[in-house]
Amino acid sequence: MLDPLGTAGRVPALLDQVETESSAEAWDDLGDALCLEGETVVPASFAALPRLVAIGAKSPEALSLAGSIMRGALQNHGADDLLRCCTGVVPRLQALLDQRLTLRPVGYLHAFRDLLAANGQYHWSAVLGDLSDDFYDLRCPHCDVEVTVAIGDHGRYSAIRDWHAGDIERRDLQPVPPEDFVGTGRWMYDTAVRDDQSWLANGLTYLFGMAECPRCASRFGVADEYTAANLPSSGSERR
Repeated sequence: MLDPLGTAGRVPALLDQVETESSAEAWDDLGDALCLEGETVVPASFAALPRLVAIGAKSPEALSLAGSIMRGALQNHGADDLLRCCTGVVPRLQALLDQRLTLRPVGYLHAFRDLLAANGQYHWSAVLGDLSDDFYDLRCPHCDVEVTVAIGDHGRYSAIRDWHAGDIERRDLQPVPPEDFVGTGRWMYDTAVRDDQSWLANGLTYLFGMAECPRCASRFGVADEYTAANLPSSGSERR
């Protein structure tokens, strides 16, 4: 099994090293071997996942690396069998990541996205930003025109994107009332509120709210249309 920089044979020794001395250099080397630039995963990544989860109870670095590996689970990594063998440790990883969120770590969003991936919500894990400058390109389900949805400090609106004039024909988004959240949105919102992440909770009310098509004036759910267009075909959604 190859890692991004060559052979995976050095991974066990690196795991031994981080468990005993936990130096920044050792973690960097292990990260390069298992999840290069925090994105590229390979078979060795999933072979190492059970041990990373075991170390994760006392090591935020192990937990972060395990989360990054889960975020790459839908890549063409050629390790589906190894990934299936990891199903037994995923609930433990979910619990550890959730516990870490309650500590409100620096880089909360990164840990939040890791937990989304561990829960099988790969599409949200990949695209969820800090909701200060987020854009989602969707198709109106009624007239099929491309609609840009903006959620951030610049505004919360749907629009037609004109590459010369910018976002035109803007329509304000309608946020979902907190009591109306369901499913994945309910979990995301409740977790953000629990952890006093008001910026995230507020942004989610717009992400899971309603948009108006600037062309045909029909209304549609932002998250519903995004999910329908981007839901992975693996059937691995867990929430």
